[in-house]
Amino acid sequence: MHFAGRIRRRRPCPGDKWHLDEVFIRIQGELGYLWRAVDQNCVVLDILVQSRRDGTAAKRFFKRLLKGLSYTLRVVVTDKLKSYEVARRELMPDAEHRESRYLNNRTENSHRPTRRRERHMQRFKSMRQAQRFRSAHAFISGHFRPRRHLMTAGRYRAVRAKAFKIWTHETCAQSTG
Repeated sequence: MHFAGRIRRRRPCPGDKWHLDEVFIRIQGELGYLWRAVDQNCVVLDILVQSRRDGTAAKRFFKRLLKGLSYTLRVVVTDKLKSYEVARRELMPDAEHRESRYLNNRTENSHRPTRRRERHMQRFKSMRQAQRFRSAHAFISGHFRPRRHLMTAGRYRAVRAKAFKIWTHETCAQSTG
């Protein structure tokens, strides 16, 4: 999990347009909610696993996203869940809020690896395990999967080589220290 934190600190500054969504996950037969935020470049900003999907849960997620933010957020895109509006009004009153079920496809597509990985792991055993795994997996996976369709082959190889170099540096530094 230390690797994911180190990689998170190395990523570029996130964009000023965020897409937020939540998805149901089963944990020990109970329903939980996986909240996810991505920026306009489909870079995962944060993930939070919670037992509720109300205004308080949305505020907690927004506070987590806004911690350490050094710029103003321009646009927040969500589905039509009213909890987002409650949290946005209180914590980000200047940001424009767009509610649409079709504008939010970036986060919907971002959930697909979660579902795939969840099937392979045969579900999560606890909220804590789900939170730790999803947070680490999202950042490490994003580190090794640049947006190939936007790059030339040479640029893609260079970005992948840099990603592996960073990974080697961070993992070797962790194992010797």
